[in-house]
Amino acid sequence: MLRYRCSWCFTVLLLLLMACNNESETSRKTVFNINLDQGLSSLDPAFARNQNALWMINQVFNGLVQIDDSLHVQPCVAKSWEISADGTVYTFHLRHDVYFQDDEQFVGGKGRLATAADFAYSFGRLIDPKVASSGSWIFSDKVIGKEAFAAVNDSTFQIKLKHPFPPLLSVLTAQYCSVVPHEVVDHYGKDFRSHPVGTGPFKFKYWKEGEVLVLLKNEHYWEKDKQGKVLPYLDAVRSTFISDKQTAFMEFIKKKLDFFNGIDGSYRDDFLTKSGQVTKKYKGKFKVIIEPFLNTEYLGILIDTSIAIVKSSPLKQLKIRQAINYAINKPTMIKFLRNSVGTPGFAGFIPQGMPGFDTTLIKGYKYDPEKAKQLLKEAGYPGGRNLPEIILSTTTSYRDLIEYIQGELQKVGIRVRVELVQGASLRDMIAKNGVNFFRASWLADYSDAENYLSLFYSKNKIPFGPNYTGFQNKTFDALFEQAARTNDEQQRFKLYQQMDNLVMQQSPVVILYYDKLVNLYQNNISGYSINPQNLLIFKSIKKH
Repeated sequence: MLRYRCSWCFTVLLLLLMACNNESETSRKTVFNINLDQGLSSLDPAFARNQNALWMINQVFNGLVQIDDSLHVQPCVAKSWEISADGTVYTFHLRHDVYFQDDEQFVGGKGRLATAADFAYSFGRLIDPKVASSGSWIFSDKVIGKEAFAAVNDSTFQIKLKHPFPPLLSVLTAQYCSVVPHEVVDHYGKDFRSHPVGTGPFKFKYWKEGEVLVLLKNEHYWEKDKQGKVLPYLDAVRSTFISDKQTAFMEFIKKKLDFFNGIDGSYRDDFLTKSGQVTKKYKGKFKVIIEPFLNTEYLGILIDTSIAIVKSSPLKQLKIRQAINYAINKPTMIKFLRNSVGTPGFAGFIPQGMPGFDTTLIKGYKYDPEKAKQLLKEAGYPGGRNLPEIILSTTTSYRDLIEYIQGELQKVGIRVRVELVQGASLRDMIAKNGVNFFRASWLADYSDAENYLSLFYSKNKIPFGPNYTGFQNKTFDALFEQAARTNDEQQRFKLYQQMDNLVMQQSPVVILYYDKLVNLYQNNISGYSINPQNLLIFKSIKKH
């Protein structure tokens, strides 16, 4: 372990030495240290499919627009835009001072100006079947081919939609929509994942997978703070990949990490009381931020009866799915297994913190074990007799949570066997409709509830989109398509709420809880962002 730590410390020190000219300058360098316990699959925006990738891609790349901490859309590479009267043509006017980071694939190795043609290339790449981007759904049902993305001139970019789609600006804040340079992507191909070049506040320097990632300050970054000072303030960002959460937490306690995210059973009770307060042991030792997080934790149920594994599953019966929803005591689960970090999932799939969220208008499921037993009886399994055992798949990280659910279901007569699967394997099984009953979560790609409801749109069924439960409902589809054409935000919220209620009635999911972010920063860190997407923004961070 000592040899490992010295290795990455030496690597980073060497890199920083290379970035400066004298010893006194070196001593002033500020390095922001984080840990990515779930690893990192790619630094290519076309594959920004999980939180760790989103975090790091957000440092290296920019898009047309970005969000602020209140989830409002703000200019980024696009300084302004117009939308046609019929809502189908978006025209963006680009800044003239945004340059790609230096790379040997550019003429003279110097980064060139990012133009409208680069956005046309980047967005066209997302829907290119040869690329097989996990973000293809961003545009696939909204445009007709790559011709929908046009460079009118170097600084004017247009998107032409098949039909109006009011949430488009929110969609464009997703990291999938980052701008990339064609000559660098064409040169590296699939290896662009580990040779990223963007226009963001930090530039890629070094990545030894599973050990260390280093990003250095982009000295030519275009964005400035309110006082006119060029961003970012930090000189470097360094990430380790310690997979054990308790070990990583202790690194934070030793001040070897500047930031730490999330809670885990191995140290949760040491850090938080059951009511969610910081224990006396750690109070004041570091900054603790606990806020609503646009992440719905749920159990997914495959219900498409055209799939072989569903035909023989008792979960194809609505009353059994509803019984499962009623059988789980969610407040107790959150208090004792999450130390009150989370909000019980009594409403719909749209999480707390999302614009339009309203628990009074969505009829979800509260704890009612007697109702669960009655539904089982009505389904033909009184007391659970003759009901086949159900397999619930999860990862080791959620074992305690799922075993609690197993016990709750057992109380009403539903026998469940927990199957532990490696994370990547489970994601692959879910994405191929290869598992009946599974724990999952959905993090917002952008701040519009359409992102959540798209999981139940029939045209998004596997392999075309993220409809992992195989849900299909004509009324839902009609409402979904109507909402996509509704400009009035409040009216769109009403349509979203109708759709959410339909999903709850049919129960292809069991809402466990709406998550909360738990972010820890050392006391010498300031300027950090707090937003419901838990999107880390390092450009404004200061280390004192």
